[in-house]
Amino acid sequence: MAIVTGAGTRSATTAGVGVATAKNFAAHGAKVLLADMDEKAARTTEQTITAAGGEASIFVADVVNESACKALVDAAVERYGRLDILMNSVGIGGAGSPTEVTEETWDRVLDVNLKSMVFISKYAIPEMIKTGGGSIINVSSVDGIRTGMTKNIPYNAAKGGMITVTKAMAVHHGRDNIRVNCIAPGLLYTSMTEAMDDRTRQLRRDIAPLGTEGRAQDIAMAASFLASEEARWITGVLLPVDAGLMAAGPQSIVNNIIDDYEQK
Repeated sequence: MAIVTGAGTRSATTAGVGVATAKNFAAHGAKVLLADMDEKAARTTEQTITAAGGEASIFVADVVNESACKALVDAAVERYGRLDILMNSVGIGGAGSPTEVTEETWDRVLDVNLKSMVFISKYAIPEMIKTGGGSIINVSSVDGIRTGMTKNIPYNAAKGGMITVTKAMAVHHGRDNIRVNCIAPGLLYTSMTEAMDDRTRQLRRDIAPLGTEGRAQDIAMAASFLASEEARWITGVLLPVDAGLMAAGPQSIVNNIIDDYEQK
């Protein structure tokens, strides 16, 4: 049984990470509790999963509140009897350099991205311990590792914090047979970024070694692996799923762009 946060469908054409992961978990036989603050969006994902023969239900809440985090975990155990997988994929962006950021943006971004991860885990871990262990997967970002293409200090802080907390959780609960890992998506084209213009999309493709654009499904497949028995000996890992972006330095990025331009 899996909880997936941020699992509501917000686009008719482009999946978000939570949506893609929920569908993939269900396709592999997991019962999925879809957590989202938008009931209509969550219901759309639920209908897609059940139409394909999977099992899912929804839980509507803003998980920035500890009480909602507890209620989410309680609902999962009440409906399905146990909790095996937690996918902390809810997330929002947050713009601003240190001289531009507002307190309101800072608080909201840290609460949605980082606080929710910690407090859902707070209540999920004891339930996993009761049934012999589990897998927690946290969705960070390459912007939590290095400065990205935009000025987004609140997002940097939240996603960097997720990486550090992931490693600590893995150490603290390894003897409980709970594996905790973190995925750092690269420059994906998802429902969060589908309003992006073609020039920006091309630039994002050009700077990665593979020269291709990521999809939410790429993260979903990585999450399904980390949740599976095949990853039984993997914990405390930061896994970039990024077309090789984190392996590249400035010179290699420039060379790739020049080479692509000359070939065209």
